[in-house]
This record gives sequence, structure tokens and C-alpha cells, in this order.
Amino acid sequence: MTEQGPARSLVHGHRETYDRALREIQAEIVQMGDLVEEAVRRATEAMHAHDSALAEQVIHDDRGINEIQARTSELITTVIATQQPVARDLRYLLALDRVAHELERMGDHAASVAKQVRKLAQQAPLRRYVFLPRMGELVAGMVHDVISALVEVDEARARGVASRDDEVDRLYHASFDVVLDLMRADPENVDRGTRILFAAHYLERIGDRVTNIAEDVLFLAGGVVEDLND
Repeated sequence: MTEQGPARSLVHGHRETYDRALREIQAEIVQMGDLVEEAVRRATEAMHAHDSALAEQVIHDDRGINEIQARTSELITTVIATQQPVARDLRYLLALDRVAHELERMGDHAASVAKQVRKLAQQAPLRRYVFLPRMGELVAGMVHDVISALVEVDEARARGVASRDDEVDRLYHASFDVVLDLMRADPENVDRGTRILFAAHYLERIGDRVTNIAEDVLFLAGGVVEDLND
């Protein structure tokens, strides 16, 4: 009995260290989600307001998202190496690492939208940028909700978020059709139209990456790999 006590204390100590590190990782993921959501909203606002300065700020602030992702991945690697988690704990850590990567890429996409907006702001608006403001609003909400689903490991909510990507895709294709018609009608629309199509593509990719995170939530909830992009 006396030999089991220290062993149990050691195990308990390892668990406390792991739980503390996990809370830190989760907090970093939530912060990344907040920053990505804000980046999408601000890029969309910059487009609506014709505000190149705000677009420039979105581009600049992407560095902060990149720094958190690098810090989070390093912490996850350290926890795996030192705590040697198994089964569900390891699965959760690996999923969080994938989520951090997806969020970092979403931040890059938001910055890419802002780069197009920075150029568009120097010219007259083309059809008020078609459906892009609505796309931006949709994907920003999806980022917010999928992080909530991740924190709660809420399968139903994750599915609900992923289903909204269909509307993002619909708006993307509708924007593509409208912009092509505008470009065919007047060569003066080609430069602006091309930039709008690039921005629409980046917003559509954010929606796809949100769906990837939703798939990670399903995996965490049931251990099943499921493709929600069909």
C-alpha cells in the first residue's frame, strides 16, 4: 500500500500538468478563432466602406494569428513528447493541431481578401461587389460557431455549421456568373472583376476550412472520419 501512494501521486501530478497545458492550448485556439472571425469581418467591412486603411490593418494583423499558431503547435508537440498522452487525449491534441493550422490558413485567406480590397478601394465600386459582403458575413459566423462546437465537442452544432457552406458555395458561383457577365459587357470591368473573383475564392476557401474543422469535431465526438464537403 505504501508503494502505491507515491505512484498514484505521480500519475495525478502528470494529469494536472496535462490538464493545465490543455487549457492553455484550448485558450490559444479560441483566441485564434476570435482573431480570424474579426479579420473576416473587418475585410468585409473594408470592402463595403471602400476603406483601404482598414484593409491594410487586416493584412498587418495576420502576423498575430501566425504567431499564435506557431506557439500552439509548439506547445502541442511538447505536451505529446513529455506527457505521452494515449487514446482520446492524443486524438484530441492532434485534432487541435489540425484546427490551429486551418485557422492560420483562414487568417491568410482573410488577409488575401484584404489585399484585393486594398486595390479595389482605389476604383469605383463594381455592382457593390456583388455577393461578397454576404459571403463574408456568412463565413465569419461559421468561424465563430465552429469554434464553439469544437470547445463543446458538439456534433450536432458542427454539422449545422458545415451545412451552411452550401450557401457560401452558391453565392460564390452566383458571384462568378455575375462578374463574368460584367467583364464581358465592358472591358473596363476586367481588373475590378478579376479582383472580386479572387476575393470570392478566398472567402469560399474559408468556408471549406470551417467544414474541415467541423469534421474534426465529428471525429472527436465519435472517432469516425466523415467527409462533410460532399
